[in-house]
Amino acid sequence: MNRGVLISTLYAALAAGAPPARTQTQPPAPPAGAVQLDHVVAAIGANVILESDVREEMRLSALEPLQVLPGQDTPDRALRRLIDRTLILEQMKVQQQPVTTPAAQVQKAIEQLRREIPDCSRYRCETEKGWDAFLQAHDLTPDLVEERWSQRLAILHFIDMRFRAGVRVSKQQIEDYYSATLLPALAKDHEPAPPLADVSSRIEEILLQQQVNSLFQDWLASLRDQGNVQIIDPAFSADFDIQSGEGSE
Repeated sequence: MNRGVLISTLYAALAAGAPPARTQTQPPAPPAGAVQLDHVVAAIGANVILESDVREEMRLSALEPLQVLPGQDTPDRALRRLIDRTLILEQMKVQQQPVTTPAAQVQKAIEQLRREIPDCSRYRCETEKGWDAFLQAHDLTPDLVEERWSQRLAILHFIDMRFRAGVRVSKQQIEDYYSATLLPALAKDHEPAPPLADVSSRIEEILLQQQVNSLFQDWLASLRDQGNVQIIDPAFSADFDIQSGEGSE
């Protein structure tokens, strides 16, 4: 199957990398009259997420505008992604799985990213000067992108290996999808129907993605239930459903 397509499906809820885990401690009280610039917005077991993490996550969403749509990336959605990735990273550590990726793989993935971001066309991200300009425009740094992309690739590898191995698609399922889904869609658009043999591998890939994504979402929901997630900041807790991970739209 096409690993790249599977990755894009799985990562719709995991865009832009996860923050390093922080050990939860009681922050010192600020001096009298001082302005508190950062604070804890959520706690996941012994880890905390700061307001600055949420702001950073929103900036990093510029790297995946097709999955995190511009103008629709609210703080509660960014927090949702951070919580989910923190839970996944904790599971990776428990299972002694690497949470980073070799530098050569990271650089190759970033080179591909620079060719795929739609907004990169006007910055000419294929050049170092253009890539630097794009990052500066979104208040990002090369080191931050490399760090987060390293972690992102490790998460994707973990998810792929954990859920794809046991998934199987039967010949009957492929035929049913072809007849009940593909053919009606092509007919609606007045497009000619290709022979089943020509598209069976692509249909199998789609069905595999659906099954893997379903398994992954069920697993992630169970992690939320067991993860001792607390929303500390009332500005987030008012619209955030911890069990489903959904905020109000």
